[in-house]
Amino acid sequence: MALQNIIEYVEIASTGNAVDFGDLAVITMRLSGTSSPTRGIIGGGATPTNTNVISFITIATTGNATDFGDLTLARANLTATSNQIRGVFAGGSGPSNVIDFVTIASAGNATDFGDLTEARNSSSSGSNGHGGLS
Repeated sequence: MALQNIIEYVEIASTGNAVDFGDLAVITMRLSGTSSPTRGIIGGGATPTNTNVISFITIATTGNATDFGDLTLARANLTATSNQIRGVFAGGSGPSNVIDFVTIASAGNATDFGDLTEARNSSSSGSNGHGGLS
């Protein structure tokens, strides 16, 4: 797996190839992302050492990612989920049991949310808009 800073997007309403959106704030791999309807949040990854960087994009406009803040713990292979207000990052390389959250609408460092029942690496998550499951 190679380090990259590429952000691409697809128009879900129609079929077609991915198009360039912009660049990540950090050249990285094994990161995770989540979003609200207006903002995309990208966190963690490896550069090749683990990073705690959180970046964001504005979904309606193409462009480069901007610094958002930091995770409480540097890690790659983490999972992320969200509702329209809060983004949650969980687990990751180590493995880790850490769960962090951010308020998507305002930039800032992540805050401790709690712990997973056991440390996990490379898990997945989903949300129904009311909360996430890891």
